[in-house]
Amino acid sequence: MTLPLWVTVVVAVVVGALVGFLCYKKGYADRKATAEAQIGSAEDEARRIVNDAIKTADTKRKEALVEAKDEIFRLKAENEKEIKERRNEVSRQERRLNQKEENLDKKTDALEKREADIKQKEQLVTARLDEMEQMKQREVEKLETISGLSQEAAKALILEKMDEQLTHEKAVRITAFEDQIKEDSEEMARNILTQTIARCAADHSAEAVVSVVPLPNDEMKGRIIGREGRNIRALETATGVDLIIDDTPEAITISSFDPIRREVARQTLEKLIADGRIHPARIEETVEKARREVDITIKKEGERAVMEAGVHGLHPELVKLLGRLKYRTSYGQNVLNHSLEVAYLAGLMAGELGLDVALAKRAGLLHDIGKGLDHEYEGTHVSIGVEVAKKYKESPRVIHAIQAHHNDVEPSTPIAFIVMAADAISAARPGARRENLENYIKRLEKLEEISNSFRGVESSYAVQAGREVRIMVKPEQISDDEIVLLARNVVKRIEEELDYPGQIKVNVIRESRATEFAK
Repeated sequence: MTLPLWVTVVVAVVVGALVGFLCYKKGYADRKATAEAQIGSAEDEARRIVNDAIKTADTKRKEALVEAKDEIFRLKAENEKEIKERRNEVSRQERRLNQKEENLDKKTDALEKREADIKQKEQLVTARLDEMEQMKQREVEKLETISGLSQEAAKALILEKMDEQLTHEKAVRITAFEDQIKEDSEEMARNILTQTIARCAADHSAEAVVSVVPLPNDEMKGRIIGREGRNIRALETATGVDLIIDDTPEAITISSFDPIRREVARQTLEKLIADGRIHPARIEETVEKARREVDITIKKEGERAVMEAGVHGLHPELVKLLGRLKYRTSYGQNVLNHSLEVAYLAGLMAGELGLDVALAKRAGLLHDIGKGLDHEYEGTHVSIGVEVAKKYKESPRVIHAIQAHHNDVEPSTPIAFIVMAADAISAARPGARRENLENYIKRLEKLEEISNSFRGVESSYAVQAGREVRIMVKPEQISDDEIVLLARNVVKRIEEELDYPGQIKVNVIRESRATEFAK
């Protein structure tokens, strides 16, 4: 009989479950037995390890206890030794202190004994002095009786005699001392000046009154002259110089006693030659541009001079005036170079004498500052320089040095004397100055001064080495008829006030212009 399928499946499942349960139970029993065996072995091993650790710890503790006892014994021995040494040192100190106390006691006893001896001697000396005073009084009384003079009268007589002798002796000694001081001072001054001159070996060259402008070719001369000479006339009129166009190849000579005019003309020519456009309007424009550039150069030269001299804190206007000295000459010597040299010399001498070097340099640099304005103001360059220095708040010592460097006033400070000496040294160097050139320049300046003094004169220029004066007048103030009278009046003034060789030509120029701008 065949069983249904589901019965078969249920039976199979039950049988499988029973078999699995039996297998699981058997495996569990085996694992439990194995685990119990392993646990027992681990407990035995743990008990063995604990016993070994207890034995080892006990051994280590005993060894550490022994080492600690040994260390305690060693430290105790060292401490006892150190205590013993300190006790010995204290004993030695106590013995030394006892010896010192004994010595002090002995010295104290000796001092007390000596003090007692001194007091006893003082008493004896006092008694002896009293005795001597009494004897002196008796002797004085005897002398007064013999001489017939009282003590006061005799003293006055002796003092009078001594005063006469001392007065003569003082006079002799003072004279000898003054002579010695003079000799020593002169020797010291010579040494200082010699060392100063040797340490300041500046180059010297007299300034010329002409400048030469090179030309790219000789054809350029014709363009500069212009049609019927209009270009050269415009250039000479605008700059106030004399252009010499001779047979010198590829060169034009600019002649003028005023270095600023000469420099403006030189730069103008160079710009015109480089540009190529040469006509009166362009010439006037270029002249103005050159004048501005010369003004910039003047400022830079002033700043350079201040830096080279090591002078600080100058007013900017004084710096500009220093720059103008580059274009001024004194007896052919460049005034800016001369001022720098005076500053160097004054600083060196002040250093040798132990004075204020910075102040000496400042006074030396500014001593001729009036020459930057003496063409424009009345008075000597010394008086102008003093006024300028006062205006820009210079110190009184600097102002006094400026005022005294030509003995206009008596020098009263060491710095003033130093600046005087430095100025004389700089001017006296061989080749530094030319007397004739200075006289020549003064004559040309006087020519222009006379011309500018008349009403209606706009500007005037002395050219042709002083043989010609060109006077530009204001057309709104001077008519064509009046320029003839003006020329005659200028000639008369020149004849009355100047000494000059040959003759001087006076040219009065009147030019009317009408200018408009197209906008």
